[in-house]
Amino acid sequence: MRNSVSDQSFVMESDDEEHRLGGSEEEEESDGSSSCGSPRVVEAAGGGQPSSYASHQWPQSYRQSMDIYSSVQSPCLSGFLGTPTLSRLSSSFLATSFRGKPAPEILKPLLPTALIAATEDDHVDDARKSSHQYLPPSRKASSLFKIPEDQKPLGGGGGHEVGPYRQCSYTQGVMNGVNVLCGVGILSTPYAVRQGGWLGLVILAVLAVLAWYTGVLLRRCLDSKEGLETYPDIGHAAFGTPGRIVISIILYMELYACCIEYLILESDNLSKLFPNAHLTIGGFTLDAHVLFAILTTLVVMPTTWLRDLSCLSFISAGGVVASIVIVSCLFWAGLVDHVGVNKSEGTALNLPGIPIAIGLYGYCYSGHGVFPNIYSSLKKSNQFNAVLFTCIALSTVLFAGAAVMGYIMFGETTESQFTLNMPPNLMSSKIAVWTTVTNPITKYALTMTPLALSLEELLPTNRQTYGNIIMLRSALVLSSLGVALSVPFFGLVMSLVGSLLTMFVAYILPCACFLAILRSTVTWYQIVLCVFIIVVGLCCAGVGTYSSLSKIIQNYQ
Repeated sequence: MRNSVSDQSFVMESDDEEHRLGGSEEEEESDGSSSCGSPRVVEAAGGGQPSSYASHQWPQSYRQSMDIYSSVQSPCLSGFLGTPTLSRLSSSFLATSFRGKPAPEILKPLLPTALIAATEDDHVDDARKSSHQYLPPSRKASSLFKIPEDQKPLGGGGGHEVGPYRQCSYTQGVMNGVNVLCGVGILSTPYAVRQGGWLGLVILAVLAVLAWYTGVLLRRCLDSKEGLETYPDIGHAAFGTPGRIVISIILYMELYACCIEYLILESDNLSKLFPNAHLTIGGFTLDAHVLFAILTTLVVMPTTWLRDLSCLSFISAGGVVASIVIVSCLFWAGLVDHVGVNKSEGTALNLPGIPIAIGLYGYCYSGHGVFPNIYSSLKKSNQFNAVLFTCIALSTVLFAGAAVMGYIMFGETTESQFTLNMPPNLMSSKIAVWTTVTNPITKYALTMTPLALSLEELLPTNRQTYGNIIMLRSALVLSSLGVALSVPFFGLVMSLVGSLLTMFVAYILPCACFLAILRSTVTWYQIVLCVFIIVVGLCCAGVGTYSSLSKIIQNYQ
């Protein structure tokens, strides 16, 4: 049942009188113009209380911090973001600190015993009731919204999704997926063709199909047990606490690497715009690359301190538009301004460069950490496979279009970012470069915040103060600057991340988790296909990582 935000009473603490929400989910028609800003209650298949895998395990903040990527919404009466999950979460971490108080102690041990597990929910509820909400309320204990009595669903079944979930239409789900996939990776697709040749585009198509299939496997894993909501939850269900921790670390490493890529990208493109910029301090001269990397860091660092990221999240939701604008500018420069068209026929196949190309193409499909959140955000969960197929197909069209046009235009001189090849005097080039420069500045804080929140969970309770949180986040930003200055090779770093991390997140681990969780029901051909994907993923990860590291080392010799 659809309810406007004005009809809701927002609550920030658990409600003692809250009724169990459940019953049958009412089917409703939705289209691309429908809003995701209204709360929705969805029935659990089993009708009982789900056992949350995330209640007492690190990272507790993963679900809420990644929900921001599945909340891309159109402006409506309820505001830019109908469900500003990350802004509430970030606010909860810092709100008490402004008063000089540590955040409430509700984080539990990574491995609670069976006896503790039986009583943990009561302790967590009590802690939330007496606190200023260190984390958003548990969905099985409370709802973010107090729903009027006449709008509550009938029935007594426990809700699997309570609160601001199951709100997005098919079109909005596709937009969320495209926004996640079409990041900075699109800039390097022409460089990937240069590395692997024209036939390397077959790798892009194969990885796209496999990414869709493994995304569907994640959905199957989520549906297999109550309480599974995130990728780390799936790892926990498949391999216990070690699986949860390992998968979480890999996902956070991938986010951290994205932040490093943002700084390298800003440095490269701004130094192209202002090649003569430099600064001399105490006898040391900072060239344009170093100077702009430092300036970008100084700009983005305060954004990581923000308690309310809803404004940044709305701006960064324009990533889909930004990607389309950048690719359109590339086509305009080639077809209208005739920049480098027919300059080179290119290479059909370059075997030595295939490992680098694999990493670059793989990086383009590094969205699996968010796919479970997109699945949870859909009004009609049975549309997820189609949503996933559509967003991957649209993203692949953009990737392939940029790759083909960029390589046709620049041939063997193609840089790791095609914006670096575009003539600076053309208006299309200026639009493309400035769009490229602006977008990562809004995304940096949103990308770093999940990692920061996970580390803040590990701080002792008496250390979770505003000052310590600011220092921790600043240290993360400065460390990313240090890595960006130490390894300023955009394409090679992207290939390394795509080979070492994305291959595991997008291909290997979904298959492994699927086989582990559903081993009693999988068919023989599913086993064969999953094993095949795992073997291919491991081979790609091995050769891609080795080649990327080798070329990075060669650049220092």
